[in-house]
Amino acid sequence: MSGYFRTSYAQELALIDTRFQRAWVVAFVLALIAFPFIASPFHLDLACQVFLACVGSLALMLLTGYAGQVSLGHAGLLAAGAFTVGILYREANAPFWLTLPAAGIVGALLGVIFGLPSLRLRGLYLAVSTLALHFVVIYLGGEYESRRGFSTGIVIDPPQIGSLSITDGRAWYFILLAAAAATLLISLNLLRARTGRAWGAIRAHETIAEALGIGVAAYKLLAFVLSSSMTAVAGALFAYYRGFVSVEAFSLFLSIQYVAMIIVGGMGSLLGAVLGAVFVTLFPYAIEAALMQLPNAQAYAGVLFAVNYAAFGVVMILFLLFEPLGLVGIWRRLQTYFLLWPFRHRPLAGPRR
Repeated sequence: MSGYFRTSYAQELALIDTRFQRAWVVAFVLALIAFPFIASPFHLDLACQVFLACVGSLALMLLTGYAGQVSLGHAGLLAAGAFTVGILYREANAPFWLTLPAAGIVGALLGVIFGLPSLRLRGLYLAVSTLALHFVVIYLGGEYESRRGFSTGIVIDPPQIGSLSITDGRAWYFILLAAAAATLLISLNLLRARTGRAWGAIRAHETIAEALGIGVAAYKLLAFVLSSSMTAVAGALFAYYRGFVSVEAFSLFLSIQYVAMIIVGGMGSLLGAVLGAVFVTLFPYAIEAALMQLPNAQAYAGVLFAVNYAAFGVVMILFLLFEPLGLVGIWRRLQTYFLLWPFRHRPLAGPRR
């Protein structure tokens, strides 16, 4: 459709195909680098929230969007990574270069423990089994808080590199941007390798995948382990960025938000995971800004939380009904339109009558 054809295996594996794409990537990278130097502290915080959400949504997309394993325990994995940092910091004063790998290891162990039921469960039963992960982690985290007297949460000092303490918003922007970019590159390479092809076959039809010689059990468990480890690291970064850990920050609604990210963004697409993370993170702020433009805006302050919940539900329903391909489907239609412009593109639905 675009006029570019892949004629070699190397071209098939290339992440960027054309000069036009390379130019856009360079422009996008330069814009990301320049953004923190012109943005306000509030907009920097929004960008950091988006990057954290991107790490979690990409991890969930690998598990659900590509491997086809439904999970509702994402908030529990984020909490596991955050509490790993909090406990190691408070009990052993461990530095960040130890707590971050420890969070990844804890996430991988949880992925093994709660991924084992996925070998025998499917659909709703699998979702409920992953939901148990959320309640177990939140219960253990709450018990630690109450027994150690951290009633308002575990306070964590900023990470230090030598004598330098990372407190500046711009520094956090680049750290979280690097984390999101690394997660995206790791996910891309996993999907282009044998692992991604195996996940795609399992998602399409497990019986046929097994008949083709794919180790279904091993690859399903691998999807849980990798996704859980990435998510726990995202929770650890969240703990350092916010400077505290509390069970109230990891409600069940957070798991629903991450499921919404991959649905609204577009299932089975890493670009969809990124677009969904941006949309779901910024949506409450957009609703708040819209309410503040109404006459007598202060009167709506008490119902802002309820309006956010209601609007979030309405948007989910609208996407499921009218745009099941999500934001990435809208993007692809726009891309196709401009690639074919000024020609009209009609579906092959037979002759017009």
